[in-house]
Amino acid sequence: MSVSRTWTPSGPYDLARNLCVLQRGPGDPAFRVGGDGTFWRATRTPEGPGTLRVARRGGEIEAHAWGPGAAWLLDGLPSMLGAHDDPSGFTPRHRLVHEAHRRNPGLRLIRTGLVLESLIPSILEQKVTSDEAYRAWRLLLQRHGEPAPGPAERMRVMPDPRAWSLIPSWEWHKAGVDSKRSATILRAVRAARRLEEAAAMDLAAASARLQLIPGIGPWTAAETLQRSNGTPDAITVGDLHLPRIVGYALTGQRGTDDAAMLELLAPYAGQRHRAARLILLSGRTPPRRAPRFAVRDFRAM
Repeated sequence: MSVSRTWTPSGPYDLARNLCVLQRGPGDPAFRVGGDGTFWRATRTPEGPGTLRVARRGGEIEAHAWGPGAAWLLDGLPSMLGAHDDPSGFTPRHRLVHEAHRRNPGLRLIRTGLVLESLIPSILEQKVTSDEAYRAWRLLLQRHGEPAPGPAERMRVMPDPRAWSLIPSWEWHKAGVDSKRSATILRAVRAARRLEEAAAMDLAAASARLQLIPGIGPWTAAETLQRSNGTPDAITVGDLHLPRIVGYALTGQRGTDDAAMLELLAPYAGQRHRAARLILLSGRTPPRRAPRFAVRDFRAM
C-alpha cells in the first residue's frame, strides 16, 4: 500500500535534470526513469527501506511511496527536490555562465539527507572509469541489496551497514572492486551513525567529518555532500576532467589544474558547485585528443 503527497515548486522547475544526479549509470538498480515521465528511487531511510515514485503533473510534483521508509521519504520530499535551495544569491560573472543560467531556470540542488547512500557509490568511483564504478554498484546491489518495497520490479535497496560489512572479499573482487576501495567502504559503514550526522552540518564540518575516515578525501566528500546536503559550494577537487572543462569553458585554454580552476571560480565563492553545474550544462568541453581509458577487469588480477 502506498502513501502520497504533492509539492508545488515556487517557480520554474526541471525534475529530470535535478534528479539525474542520483542515478549511478543507466543500469542503476536503485534508480529508474519510467517511459511515462516518472522517476523511481529505492533507498534506505532511518526508518527502513523505501521506494519513491515522483512525476510532474501540470504545475505540481506528485509523489507516491512504499515501505517502512515511505513516511520519511514524503516528509522530506520538498527538501529532496530542492525546495530549500536558493539560487537567488547566484550572480553569473562570465558570459557563458550567464547564458547557462538563463537557459536552465529550473535547476535546483537536491538534498537527500542521506550520507551513506551517496558516499558508498562515490567511493566506488575513486580512480576508476565511470563504467567500472557503475558496474560494481549494480552487481553489489543486485547480489547483496534487498528488493525494493512496492511495485517496482527488479529495483534494489542498498544493503544496511551490517550487510555491507558481511560481504566477503571474493564478492568485492567479483564486482571489480579493489581492496583499497572495499576497505574504505568497510571503515565507513562501521562509522555509519556518525557519518549520517554530517547531513545536518555545514559544509566545512560535514567535509571534515567524512574525511576522518581513511580513504575518504576532498573529492569523495564533495561528491557525497553535493547530493546528501545540497551544498552549493561543495566544489569537486581532484577530478580528472572537471578542471579542464571549467578552464576551457571560461578561458578557452587547455590543461587547467585544480588550483587554476579554483582561481577561476573564486568570484562564485559560496556557489562554486552551482557554477560548475551550469558550466557542465553549457556543453562547452575541450575536444577529445586521446582514447577513453580502457575498463579494467579486476577479476583477472
